[in-house]
Amino acid sequence: MKDGLFSRYIWHADYHRNKMKRIEHVGIAVKSLKDAERIFADLLGSPPFKREKVLDEQVSVSFFQVGESKVELLESISDDGPIAKHIEKRGEGLHHLAFHVDDLQSEITRLTAIGYRVVSGPKPGADGKTIVFLHPADSAKVLVELCADED
Repeated sequence: MKDGLFSRYIWHADYHRNKMKRIEHVGIAVKSLKDAERIFADLLGSPPFKREKVLDEQVSVSFFQVGESKVELLESISDDGPIAKHIEKRGEGLHHLAFHVDDLQSEITRLTAIGYRVVSGPKPGADGKTIVFLHPADSAKVLVELCADED
């Protein structure tokens, strides 16, 4: 928390309307999408429901549905893409935690007003979403993605 524990939430008029709705997905950086798909298909008991490329992010992604949330596997399609750099520096594993929001711009405004920094976005993402990433130094070293359905 940036200030007092919950003090800034009580006064915020849009708190109940604009809060994050659910975990949209967990992003996992992998070297091989094919190998990771096999592992997660075994673990989750079902195959991925979608595979696509996000050229702006230089990544190929695969999605598994898990209840109301998803697991997103991310494989770099470029040696100098963000996922390749992440794996080189930190290895495979958790890359980001994504939350679904109804109004992306309102959430950006709310969070930047209380000190969180946008590191990337808003921009088109995978699975028909518009996304923004928050700086991990502001969120307990976790890269947080906010995503909303594209209009």
